[in-house]
Amino acid sequence: MNNSGIVVLLIFFSCSCNNENNHYYGKNLSVNNLKHNIMKIAYENSPVCYYDIIMKRNELVDILEIIPDIIVELKYSTDDNFLNKDVYGCLQKAYLQPEVADMLKKSQFYLKSLNPDLTLLVYDAARPVDIQHKMWEMLDMPFNEKIKYLSNPKNGSIHNFGVAVDVTLAYLDGDALDMGTPFDYFGELAFPSKEKILLEQGLLTEEQVENRKLLRKVMYAGGFYGIQSEWWHFNAMNRKIAIELYEIIK
Repeated sequence: MNNSGIVVLLIFFSCSCNNENNHYYGKNLSVNNLKHNIMKIAYENSPVCYYDIIMKRNELVDILEIIPDIIVELKYSTDDNFLNKDVYGCLQKAYLQPEVADMLKKSQFYLKSLNPDLTLLVYDAARPVDIQHKMWEMLDMPFNEKIKYLSNPKNGSIHNFGVAVDVTLAYLDGDALDMGTPFDYFGELAFPSKEKILLEQGLLTEEQVENRKLLRKVMYAGGFYGIQSEWWHFNAMNRKIAIELYEIIK
């Protein structure tokens, strides 16, 4: 699409819908959904990534601009994830709310104080809700199982507010430390809550458990907290507070 086409679409985008009462969650047709689709079409053939525009419009920050020595490897921009498909497309940068990026910077600084040969490696950060919906539709399993591993887009994931990060520890060359499972592993082997018994059963090694403990120690130092089913996932706050402070990314 040439520049004149983008201008026409964006003019339509800006004046087509003044009613902001509806919100885009899941498949609900709304003004915001229409605006979203218009902008996506406008930037489809542009050298500018549409999702970078969305992130900046929501006042999120690029993690690498705040923490230059961190490593970013967005797994959903590759097929190395539980969906075995690239669902982020042109999105290659990791974004967070500014306050959350500052928290991650504290974690990285603390890690460096403990071991300068290590770094945080970010697998996922802020995620627009339309991608959440796409992932939800792609995950083929019963609803009661699906919600164990992916937030329903009708409610919004913590990632959809830019206040969660998926992360591991790595050497400076990007080689990740052994955590006992890959990122996005579905099963109890990835559960921090099960580590003691998994260690006793020989399903995790001392090194793997110590690596996980170090990751948690570092993330806790920045003000994050983990969850019981994924060693890699850390929240800056709960959903209730996120909803009060921020708009969902769309």
